[in-house]
Amino acid sequence: MSKLLRTFRMALHALRRNVMRAILTTLGIIIGVAAVIAMMEIGNGSSSAIQSTIASMGANNLLIMPGTAASGGISMGAGSTMTLSPQDCEAIQRECPAISHVAPIVRVRAQIVAGNRNWVPMYIYGTTPELLAVREWTELAEGETFTDRDVRNGSKVCLLGQTIARNLYPDESAVGKEVRVKNVAFTIIGVLASKGANMMGMDQDDILLAPWTTIKYRVSGSSATVANQSAAGAASAVNSLNQLYPSSSTALYPVPSETQAADTPLPVRFTNVDQIYAATQSGEEIPAAIAQTTSLLHERHHLRADEPDDFSIRDMTEMMKALSSTSDLMKTLLLVVALISLIVGGVGIMNIMLVSVTERTHEIGLRMAVGARSRDILRQFLLEAVILCLAGGILGIAFGKLCSYLVTRFLHWPTLTSVTAIVAAVVVSATVGIIFGFYPAWKASRLDPIEALRYE
Repeated sequence: MSKLLRTFRMALHALRRNVMRAILTTLGIIIGVAAVIAMMEIGNGSSSAIQSTIASMGANNLLIMPGTAASGGISMGAGSTMTLSPQDCEAIQRECPAISHVAPIVRVRAQIVAGNRNWVPMYIYGTTPELLAVREWTELAEGETFTDRDVRNGSKVCLLGQTIARNLYPDESAVGKEVRVKNVAFTIIGVLASKGANMMGMDQDDILLAPWTTIKYRVSGSSATVANQSAAGAASAVNSLNQLYPSSSTALYPVPSETQAADTPLPVRFTNVDQIYAATQSGEEIPAAIAQTTSLLHERHHLRADEPDDFSIRDMTEMMKALSSTSDLMKTLLLVVALISLIVGGVGIMNIMLVSVTERTHEIGLRMAVGARSRDILRQFLLEAVILCLAGGILGIAFGKLCSYLVTRFLHWPTLTSVTAIVAAVVVSATVGIIFGFYPAWKASRLDPIEALRYE
């Protein structure tokens, strides 16, 4: 230990003999480490901003839909059965920790009328205030949102998207006005902030939101399913040719005809919703959220392990992967550029250390003549290189943090502190010192003492 401390003091003494050259030598490491820190923090900040943008487009959303009904081998299409309820939505919120927000959806397609103007929105959703949190749409352009109390009371209030507000009220504020949806008057209490088109090019601002109880019980009265209409029509059509011959067996009660069965459907024994929207904190939690939701709905719907699901869960994993890969690629490119500058600094260290070995050849020969071993010489020069790189790394970290602050302060780019990058910068600095300082140190340790003493 004492020998190491003595070698460390000798290395510091050697570096102090030419302070300006040591500073210029470490400048390459300072710039390289500062570039790594600044680029990583800018990359992390940009990645966080991109992730937030992805989340606002719904990439961390789950869409839970009812299952598919079939009659006579004919599928009615997705969402043609009534298997989801508001209680399912509440249970998902309560018992699925991977899900942060959840909201039921009741859909309807109708014309809305305001004075002498009318419009057919792309989306008319009956929901809860949680949908705004699910879709990262918490900011309103004006007004306020409806509340859970409005949902419980079935209040006739609504929110309009920018497209509807612009077409129905082009020259005035829509807040406080009324629109009629299937002859039901709704008071407009707020206008949503503009969201633009989604990944499929659909206008997300062409939307009307209202309490789901109001849409369900006052406007719709039934589910707006996306069933296969042609299949449904074929299944409910009356085919009289298969009843040419009466059956020989007589039933205790008369069997209703297909027409009677179609005209008198069985009553729905529970309030159903068309969809359930759920959101996770991040895209990484989507698999856990799907597993938790599937297990919960199996239990609530009393499905056995061998029974098919009476619901379906859709996610946007592919979109999340595609957009996240862009963010990762950008961070990698920034890091590669920064590492190149760090390697250039390491080459500068090697060059100066080789010059130092040449200048101090006589000193090396003298030390060997008085008993210094080759490993002592190797240790001293290697330690000098590591000290230079570590000093450059520490100064580089400070300079990199300053660059990140200036970027945020004047360019308003998002930055995010990376502790991993700081630790990695110190480790990489020491590694660069060892790698690029080893050859000069090895060359110094291999000098012949007699030849070194003769060197002028």
